Amino acid sequence: MRPLVIGTRGSALALAQVELVKQALSRVNDGFFVEVRKITTSGDRRQDVNAWRESGAGLKGMFTKEIEDALLAGEIDVAVHSCKDLPGHLANGCVVRAVLERAATDDVLISKNARSFSALPARARIATSSVRRHRQLLGLREDLHIEEMRGNVPTRLRKLRDSDSLDAIVLARAGLERLGYRVSGGSLEFEDTQFSTESLPTLPAIGQGAIALECRADDAHTAKILEAINHMPTFQCIRAERELLRLLDGDCRLPVGAKTRIDGSRLRMSAIVFDERTEPRVAESEGDVNAPEELAERLFKLLYAS
Repeated sequence: MRPLVIGTRGSALALAQVELVKQALSRVNDGFFVEVRKITTSGDRRQDVNAWRESGAGLKGMFTKEIEDALLAGEIDVAVHSCKDLPGHLANGCVVRAVLERAATDDVLISKNARSFSALPARARIATSSVRRHRQLLGLREDLHIEEMRGNVPTRLRKLRDSDSLDAIVLARAGLERLGYRVSGGSLEFEDTQFSTESLPTLPAIGQGAIALECRADDAHTAKILEAINHMPTFQCIRAERELLRLLDGDCRLPVGAKTRIDGSRLRMSAIVFDERTEPRVAESEGDVNAPEELAERLFKLLYAS
């Protein structure tokens, strides 16, 4: 049997996600052979501020295009992504066939001296690369100063540790935990520093906490393999969130947050969208768990009802 070729970015987090995919595959077929191919994306090559600001909805597309190109060229069979990095419109001929069980979706405040968000000093300086987080943080406290910060998780933690002006940064719990950082109990140890941590009441990015597995739409063989490891409850939530992203024109500059959960036979979703209006658009709705796209369309209409 030829190996299943997986394409991924080469970052530590991306490789940790691939390892989770390999473990899931081994649970359904212990003799399955996987080949991993690392692909450098434009997001990896360009770390300047303008690159990030020019990239559609935040960072979407910067970390996926070259991997999708390799998929369409037949160089790989599966593309593994952080689902939140996927734009609303995939490349023609590509489809998300599966997702792994979703990890925690919350954003985590990591601070040097304050034990909680409310304990941050007046006019505290917080760093994040996410406009979604930026806008929600200012909605919680208008006095905050939000700064740009790029780089992988260890780089950002070092920048916080070494900075004389920064009070805190915000990162996704899922990424931290996949890299082995323990953030429960209100603290995080990094090298020679003990940081305080707290989950924030912000709505996460669409797809946050989920690992998406993308293949060619006409590749029935790979689709069958991926469907065997698909986590259906997560998949239903992701279908709703990604349909909302598509309706919002997922390569636009709109910062958007969404949280979706299953309650029995019902799918419930809340969303916040920041556009040209002074106040954000906020709405929530529910629908049949087996009709996630219908729920997304209903929520979209509620968001833009006024």
